[in-house]
Amino acid sequence: MGCLEFLKDFVLGFWDYETPKVMVVKDRKLGVIYRAVQFLVITYFIWHVFISQKAYQETETRPESSVYTEMRGVAMLEDSVQDTTEYVRPSESNSIFFSVFQHYSVANANCTQDSDCAKGEIDFDGHGQRTGRCIPYYNDTFKTCEIKSWCPIEEYAVVREPALEQAINFTVFIKNAIHFPKFKVLRGNIKPNKPKKLLRCHYHPKTNPYCPVFSLGFIAAQAREKFSELCRTGGIIGVFINWKCDFDSDPSKCIPTYSFRRLDMRKNLPSSGYYYRFAKYYHKDGVEYRTLIKAYGIRLDVIVHGHAGRFSLIPTIISTVTAMTSVGICSIICDWIMLTFIDKNEVFSEKKFDNVSQKDGEYYRSFSQSLQTSLLQAMAPPTRTSRTACHYKTSCHHRKLSSDGMLPNIQHSRILLQKEQDIFLS
Repeated sequence: MGCLEFLKDFVLGFWDYETPKVMVVKDRKLGVIYRAVQFLVITYFIWHVFISQKAYQETETRPESSVYTEMRGVAMLEDSVQDTTEYVRPSESNSIFFSVFQHYSVANANCTQDSDCAKGEIDFDGHGQRTGRCIPYYNDTFKTCEIKSWCPIEEYAVVREPALEQAINFTVFIKNAIHFPKFKVLRGNIKPNKPKKLLRCHYHPKTNPYCPVFSLGFIAAQAREKFSELCRTGGIIGVFINWKCDFDSDPSKCIPTYSFRRLDMRKNLPSSGYYYRFAKYYHKDGVEYRTLIKAYGIRLDVIVHGHAGRFSLIPTIISTVTAMTSVGICSIICDWIMLTFIDKNEVFSEKKFDNVSQKDGEYYRSFSQSLQTSLLQAMAPPTRTSRTACHYKTSCHHRKLSSDGMLPNIQHSRILLQKEQDIFLS
């Protein structure tokens, strides 16, 4: 039966209506806590939500962007002159280019012979296709299947060239245009009326914010990397262009900021650094030759982020209502403190919660009816018996009317009735 009674009480209690009751608590500590929490909540919404986060604005975080890059610089590698044609490779994907600072070359010949092994098979760990011949190698001590491949293989015929450390002064020009379709605003990171200035300027966030020309040494330093190490092992560095625009003011004040960070893993891993292979082919005496180049260098990935905002009525209303609703948290916190930690919490709990039902209303109606009946009886004149008549005649002239024309006992009865009504309703 206990479980059934619990379910019955739960179902019946689900349909109860709860309304807050106003209760004034004369406690200085609780009042200080209440006002302090109110101050913190209001300060949070004013400073962080409205001023810092600008919650009154409509925002756009996915703009349209285009990037164009160009590298400039000349260096000497032994007796050869290295310019952008030699050390800058074409873009591998959007907003990416690669600078070669060190490369290993595997030169020359192509060798093909008849087969004696399983002809046409390709070994997973090999370097070419089996010709089918079993031939001796390593001073005729061992035999192995002959393969068709470029000779010599990379591991045994590598010409290491010194790193191009003079590239520390090479410059990178990054042109970026960004479009915010929601606000119909197009912005760029250079000024169109000063193209000649780009030939002799370098970026500085305060003095030259519209000059997106960066030296490779500056990029490596901003990414907290050693340029000499990047030349030897290579690496991937991200160039982040951040647009944070407030279109409530002049759009010309929207200027991007730049940050740099290394993107690849470099903690003593076998695959640390960055390189790739490419080949140069040529013919000599009717024989095709190739030079395989394993190039190490810095790959720059240009990544654009955009965030723009403008005043809108709907976000303002939503943020304001949220702030006003959040102030109600103060009452919940103080109620919990009052009912848990204060010494007179049982008294506060008794005053805080009241249960009113239909039976209480019937009791009140019967009580008020009996009180009104008593009031009417007091207003009626007394019965004229011999004794009461004499009393009435002798004492009537002592009764004085109140200012509203009622007898004092009648007025007092109405005051009692009103007080009982106030007590019940409270």
